[in-house]
Amino acid sequence: MPYWLLKSEPDVYSIADLQRDRETLWDGVRNYQARNFLKSMQPGDLAFFYHSNTTPPGIAGLMQVAQPNVVDPTQFEASSKYYDPKSPPDNPRWHTVTLTYVETFPTYIPLDTLRQTFAPDDLWVVRQGNRLSVMPVPEAIAEKLLELGRGR
Repeated sequence: MPYWLLKSEPDVYSIADLQRDRETLWDGVRNYQARNFLKSMQPGDLAFFYHSNTTPPGIAGLMQVAQPNVVDPTQFEASSKYYDPKSPPDNPRWHTVTLTYVETFPTYIPLDTLRQTFAPDDLWVVRQGNRLSVMPVPEAIAEKLLELGRGR
């Protein structure tokens, strides 16, 4: 099963927000590599919810891809900060996914723990200077993250 890690600033959208909403459109991604990762997701894929730009940053829980390859509507909304005037409606640039809530981990996994546990080639979020908001997670690494988050 493919696994992913998706970042969000908790003051913008947090795991608690997803738990309340049960489902969300992961809109606003404006990096081509991250967009391509989103486009390769399939229903049932699992994604780690990473809280970024907070103290401490880290993995807060798990979500699941419900609907893949959704056109991101914010690219067409002139009032949106994610508006892209160069994206034509008949051939949109930006695609995303709909995600559903799975669980909030009883043990938050801070970035320092991730750095101590995983090599940069194994878990990209620990790479120095990595700014991607969407990234793949190898299955063996995902299993270890699940153990850490679930306190095992």
